[in-house]
Amino acid sequence: MSVIRTLGIPAVYLVYFQEKTGITGPEPIGSYSPEDVVFLLKDISGAQLERPTEDREEAIQSGVHYSEMLPVEYRPTEQYLSLFHETLGESASRIAEAAAIVAELILRKKGPGIVLASLARAGTPVGVLIKRYLKQIHSLDVPHYSLSIIRGKGMDENAVRYIAQQHPDRKIQFLDGWTGKGAIRRVLAESCRQLREKYGLEVEDDLAVLADPGRCAETFGTRDDYLIPSACLNATVSGLVSRTVLREDLIGPGDFHGAKYYREWAGEDLSNHFVDWVSEHFREAARKAQLEADQLHMQQDACRATWQGMKDISRIQQDFGIQDINLIKPGVGETTRVLLRRVPWKILVNRLDNPDLKHIMMLAEDRNVPVEEYPGLSYSCCGIIKPLKEGAV
Repeated sequence: MSVIRTLGIPAVYLVYFQEKTGITGPEPIGSYSPEDVVFLLKDISGAQLERPTEDREEAIQSGVHYSEMLPVEYRPTEQYLSLFHETLGESASRIAEAAAIVAELILRKKGPGIVLASLARAGTPVGVLIKRYLKQIHSLDVPHYSLSIIRGKGMDENAVRYIAQQHPDRKIQFLDGWTGKGAIRRVLAESCRQLREKYGLEVEDDLAVLADPGRCAETFGTRDDYLIPSACLNATVSGLVSRTVLREDLIGPGDFHGAKYYREWAGEDLSNHFVDWVSEHFREAARKAQLEADQLHMQQDACRATWQGMKDISRIQQDFGIQDINLIKPGVGETTRVLLRRVPWKILVNRLDNPDLKHIMMLAEDRNVPVEEYPGLSYSCCGIIKPLKEGAV
């Protein structure tokens, strides 16, 4: 009962929901306040899932699904943490404005009767920011959940069913941090189609993001490819939650997808620091964001997804002779991930003096990864994973 009280959900509702659907309700996980977000994730902290970067990369390229194991969390150096704080100080107002534009667009498209569903884990800080903006600027206290979506396996259907049952009169708005090639956008669309066919749930597959350099979302704060500071770190800026996991031996039919809660990192956690810092800029960003949202909402043709980023990827694939398109990870956020938890081959940048790429240059130097200028990118940069199979590049 204490668990249920912590989440603010009456026990009778959870018992009824479990009896009706066979789905277990949420338990506390993560370092955010439940006022900011409720994670619809099963805590699998006891499982030993981390594998060294090289071993994990070999397994992925040999066919093991990435959701069946976890990378070893990157422990940032003091120099890297200093860069995070410096970048946050420089970009907080920019992030606040992007979050405000997204929040205002959501209101114009769907009205106040919404429930936020952020995609764990990069979407979670974004969802917290948008929830806070709506409360701070519009006095709207909307529900916010974080749930799992996995490329190649789909969205957590149990989580969406839970949200729909708890909030039958609200429209679900999915949130993420940024777009790369648009793979998750496609998975979301397919998952929503399956939810309609299997359960009769009418869920819109609109994905709202802070940055849409891939031009594959229609609700966005910007289409510029710049550093969102939360991309610099992993669990320590995402509520101390791991990447999501889906394995039959760990996740039953009535469970949410799983994640580990890295409680041992509590002393280094910057999750609340990040959202607190950005939230301080909402009032100064609100008026400009409202005007920008009005303009974007009236000029919907300018917001349509063109998938321009995929044209860049095709050019890179051809120029470098890369057989597997999944080895190309475009955009600042995805390139950061390549450097933190994959085996990078090289980094392409639109220009070497781009001020948004200081952390990329630092990580590339730290891992001895070559950086090449590649003009004409829609993105600021692109990470290419080292092919481990002979003849893959």
